[in-house]
Amino acid sequence: MDFALTAEQKQIKDMVSEFVDEEVKPRAAEIDETDEFPADLVAEMGQLGLMGMPFPEEYGGAGLDYHSYAIGLEEISRGSGGLGTIVAAHTSLAGNMLYEFGNEDQKQTYLTPVNEGTDIGAFALSEPGAGSDVPAMETTAVKDGNEYVVDGGKLWISNGSVADTVVVFAKTDPDAGNKGISSFVVRPEEDDGFVVEGTEHKLGDKGCPTAELRFDDMRIPEDRLLGDEGDGFVQALKTLNGGRITIAARSIGIARAALDDAVKYAGEREQFDQPIGEFQAIKHKLADMDTKVQAAKLLMHKAADLKMRDETFIKEAAQAKLYASEISREVANEGIQIHGGYGYTKDFAAERYYRDAKLNEIYEGTSEILRNTIGDWLQK
Repeated sequence: MDFALTAEQKQIKDMVSEFVDEEVKPRAAEIDETDEFPADLVAEMGQLGLMGMPFPEEYGGAGLDYHSYAIGLEEISRGSGGLGTIVAAHTSLAGNMLYEFGNEDQKQTYLTPVNEGTDIGAFALSEPGAGSDVPAMETTAVKDGNEYVVDGGKLWISNGSVADTVVVFAKTDPDAGNKGISSFVVRPEEDDGFVVEGTEHKLGDKGCPTAELRFDDMRIPEDRLLGDEGDGFVQALKTLNGGRITIAARSIGIARAALDDAVKYAGEREQFDQPIGEFQAIKHKLADMDTKVQAAKLLMHKAADLKMRDETFIKEAAQAKLYASEISREVANEGIQIHGGYGYTKDFAAERYYRDAKLNEIYEGTSEILRNTIGDWLQK
């Protein structure tokens, strides 16, 4: 096993790191304060090839391996947790659905502009009564001639209010349980009946709009169906499995930011005539924080490696996301503690890292669901 980055992976890391340090970090506090979608930064990421990192160049992607994608997303999240979610929802969820399950025409028409960053993607699965329990969804899609009529609503949709292309899940056969769920490409600007009810005022993850959507007799052409009717549930599970690797990357990026700031502060803040980093209690905190980050990276890249080899990675992705998300919160918490009273104010970014980190334990599979998944695989 080779732990060294390839020349291409190092180039990606250096390029994204430079972009984050020069363009994202100086804006991060402003994004957090205003909670406005940073359209200019997203456009710049599209020009840099960061909105379609793991997809082939023939569809406007960058053609990178999944290690490189995870590294890139980790760096983006180091600068802004909200920006990390924008890219993850756009790429790992919407983009992956189009790439894995779209036909050639759908890929050329919808995936290419998503990968180029000229269109923003969203993934609309969750509903008020159907979060972890996907088959409980109530949104329906009824065939009418050469169209589907979609009625219902979705909640917690990252990028939902700014997306140009939304992958929507709906029941085409309400009596068939999870085998009656299908997925569709929806174009908000083209499809009458697509309504943005509003966006959530969240604890963290600012800059990435989390929308509530409603579909009122929304008619879409039958050629917007992804795959076959009834494939949606399996498609969603496969997509979320890959997405968990990138939520691990987001978690690690936030944890790294918290650690970097804590190390810097510990070297500058003096008490009792010496930097607080000289005290054993602080040294031990920093040591534990770094060890957790390094362990999370190994789990993330192990899952990415299995995905690239086209081997089963469900358990490994669950473990990477579970561990990385929990240590992200723990590391951010210790970052606040090291900053003391300042850590509880907005004068420092420590409190923002904590707020951004908490989301990792909730979306794309809660920690409780992931433990169930891991436990089930251990007993197979």
